[in-house]
Amino acid sequence: MSDQELHLTLLESEFERVLDEHADRPYDEPSSEKRHPAEEMLRERARDRRFRQLLDALPAAVYTTDVAGRITFYNEAAAELWGCRPELGKSEWCGSWRLFWPDGTPLPHDECPMAVALKENRAVRGAEAIAERPDGIRVPFIPFPTPLHDASGKLVGAVNMLVDITARKRAEDQQALLVRELHHRVKNMLATVQAIMGSTARAATTIEEFQQAFTGRIVALARTHSSLAEDEWQAISVRSLLGNELDPYDDGSPQRVQLDGLDVDLPSSIALPFGMAIHELTTNTVKYGALSVLGGSVAVSWVLVEGQDRHELILEWVERNGPAISPPTRRGFGSQLLERVLNNQIGARTTISYEREGLRAHIAVPLPCRISPSSPMDSLARP
Repeated sequence: MSDQELHLTLLESEFERVLDEHADRPYDEPSSEKRHPAEEMLRERARDRRFRQLLDALPAAVYTTDVAGRITFYNEAAAELWGCRPELGKSEWCGSWRLFWPDGTPLPHDECPMAVALKENRAVRGAEAIAERPDGIRVPFIPFPTPLHDASGKLVGAVNMLVDITARKRAEDQQALLVRELHHRVKNMLATVQAIMGSTARAATTIEEFQQAFTGRIVALARTHSSLAEDEWQAISVRSLLGNELDPYDDGSPQRVQLDGLDVDLPSSIALPFGMAIHELTTNTVKYGALSVLGGSVAVSWVLVEGQDRHELILEWVERNGPAISPPTRRGFGSQLLERVLNNQIGARTTISYEREGLRAHIAVPLPCRISPSSPMDSLARP
């Protein structure tokens, strides 16, 4: 039995007990005719006071009406849910300022579940509604209107319990949002993998080369996703992205890998393509650049430049003491990634210099930047 049902059962039982006490007294008690009127009045007041204290102690909103639907009592929880204190004996059916159905359609007070329970003399279950307070705040709730009868079975009024389900609705909305986000991310991920596969296949000359390059890129993508999934805010720092790629190649020798910059977090929409770019730079330096020989080094520094309208992340990648390099004769996956994805998808500006001392890369990423709703790798899918 849920807490809502338990509260309702206790409430109904207490109402029945009070009505029974009014109607039938145990045989060993003196009748009201034999009891002094003043004593009878005190007993009635004490019984009524105890009953109201019980209702006020309930965490759910509770109120009662007479047979005509006029409100005769409400507890503090009801006043808090309604955001007002309706006038007893005059306000009808429900104390809320306005009522709506769950889809936002206006719900007249004389058609609310409490009105139905009184007019049709039956308990109403399974309904939901929304109460609008005078301050404009809307509170979704589940009502439990129940008719009340005297000892002869005559309808004398009704009791209603309103259970605030705001937290439940918020959780349902959040769950629906997460499901939509999951579908969107899975779709984008599949498109990204397809684009990476196509670009890698066009740039590879052998099956072995394709397998090695494709596997490394998928692993890099998965690593970035794992880091994002572990973060509550779905962001990853620039230092973490660089460390994930470069740490395995830091042999501990002086100045082998140098990272210098403040903590700057990147949202997932920027981190994924940016992380792939870092992977390509790392792969290139390990295979052909400074980290392919002893004594070579890579220094990466970054700063956050703050402007009036937006911030900009400036990253400098500098390789030293590596083998002599020259500009590539053909544009492979890495070139496309740096020139097309970063520029087109996240608004970054990239400059690559093939100098005698080693490769230098300058990347400027606007934060926040104008993100295309398409997959970050869609640009690679175009021939």
